[in-house]
Amino acid sequence: MNANALEKNKIIYPELSYKIVGILFKVHSELGNKYQEKYYQRAIAIELEKQGILFKKELMVDLMYDNEKIGKYFIDFLIEDLIVLEIKANINFRISDYKQVSAYLKSKDIKLGILANFRTEQLIYKRIINPQINNYSH
Repeated sequence: MNANALEKNKIIYPELSYKIVGILFKVHSELGNKYQEKYYQRAIAIELEKQGILFKKELMVDLMYDNEKIGKYFIDFLIEDLIVLEIKANINFRISDYKQVSAYLKSKDIKLGILANFRTEQLIYKRIINPQINNYSH
């Protein structure tokens, strides 16, 4: 493997992302898969606080077109100003879920997003990397 291929295989923010995923599994284990998204968000916030992880919840982001604000949307969590965490409680992920996280990453110039689904029997999560950022240094 050349140096570029090795660099691309590195995990972005490994320690923080592993802590987040651990929290997601803990919340899913405790609550199961029957609740609305807002209850998982509240439980995740409690766990992030307990572990001393800084976060912003329901962060408003402007939707821009041609340098003009045309709307707004809300990111479930922005963790340590480094990782977007988007929570779902659906039967399956949808293509729109991936596009949503990608749009958040692009709008905030963030390298990594985690998309988590709590409706499934076992927690499902996906790491989404901002394709517009080529420098993966930590």
